[in-house]
Amino acid sequence: MAEVIFDKVEKIYDNGVHAVRELTLEIRDGEFVVLVGPSGCGKTTALRMVAGLEEISDGTVSIGNRVVNELTPKQRDIAMVFQNYALYPHLSVAENIGFGLRLRKTPKKEIEERVERAAKMLGLSAYLDRRPKELSGGQRQRVAMGRAIVRKPQVFLMDEPLSNLDAKLRVQMRAEIARIQHELEVTTIYVTHDQVEAMTMGDRVAVMRKGELQQMAEPQRLYDSPKNLFVASFIGSPAMNIVEAQIQRSGSGITVKLGDQELPVPDEIVTRRPALAGYAGRTLALGIRPEHLEDASVARNGGARLRGRVLLTEALGAEILAHVEMNASPVVTEDVVEAAVVDEEEAGLAADLMGESGDGHRTTFVGRLDPASGVRPGSEIELVVNTQKLQFFDLETGHAIHESAV
Repeated sequence: MAEVIFDKVEKIYDNGVHAVRELTLEIRDGEFVVLVGPSGCGKTTALRMVAGLEEISDGTVSIGNRVVNELTPKQRDIAMVFQNYALYPHLSVAENIGFGLRLRKTPKKEIEERVERAAKMLGLSAYLDRRPKELSGGQRQRVAMGRAIVRKPQVFLMDEPLSNLDAKLRVQMRAEIARIQHELEVTTIYVTHDQVEAMTMGDRVAVMRKGELQQMAEPQRLYDSPKNLFVASFIGSPAMNIVEAQIQRSGSGITVKLGDQELPVPDEIVTRRPALAGYAGRTLALGIRPEHLEDASVARNGGARLRGRVLLTEALGAEILAHVEMNASPVVTEDVVEAAVVDEEEAGLAADLMGESGDGHRTTFVGRLDPASGVRPGSEIELVVNTQKLQFFDLETGHAIHESAV
């Protein structure tokens, strides 16, 4: 087993593209770390530099106590699981799993034992004599996992291994991969653009944007305390509601005004975030998670409220997602729009969703409501806001407003 350390790692291609910028992070021995971010953020390039498939322009990558910059992929003692499985169609499942061991001249009996153990762990024992074309997508991915497992590497590297599977299989396989990794306790770096996948699998999650590390933390901390607008917008499904708001003094306390409505800011938040007081009279970005909004007609607790008109409802059984239009200005900064974009084809759609085209003084909030809510499209609604969970960000820097003074 081994830790993996990126120390100010840079990747600049010959055409001048700066794919990774001063990436510094430490992946602990036996840890499962997920690199996540939109297309082109540098996450796969970072993974390939660990594997030795991309040259490092500057900085160092260490596996265990060795700097591996100049080592070949074979010398690094890593195993990689790819998006496309990379199975040999003419070989059986058993032969595919044991292929790397045969290249290393491992004794035949040991190969058989390792293959059988891996197959049992992955539920493939009944398929060892089949060819890849006779398997489902999920089974093929298990074979690719098995080939990595039998190697007993220091590090697993996984590049979007579930992206070719349907939604149900993705959920099943991500649980399987997490279970197997924790059972084997092999240091694992997993790349995905799917933030739900990242949050459910990783011990820690590293969010990247334009080649730079934005934040690395445990999933819940990342969700509860995003460091900036990009992380706040990217992490969470549905995404955090983010709107322009103005901080105002109200007696000994402060309120936040969004459009023609106001919310009181609890004294506890002002105490925890004293920098807020310095924003009095200024506009900032206010963030509210969908689950921190309740339909007032069925809310268990009272509290501050926001009014709006329901545009759309999505009944999901255990909850209702209500899209509620309010008189307030959406935040349409580059980082917020980029966080909504999975690939370049979605850029236009993201701009519409973030309010770039249309009325800049109205925005749509998404509330995660109790299914007992009778809310219907076209109706007016009052939403109870859990003001203890409000998030605040500087509009100019995008940074979360915490303890430091302005």
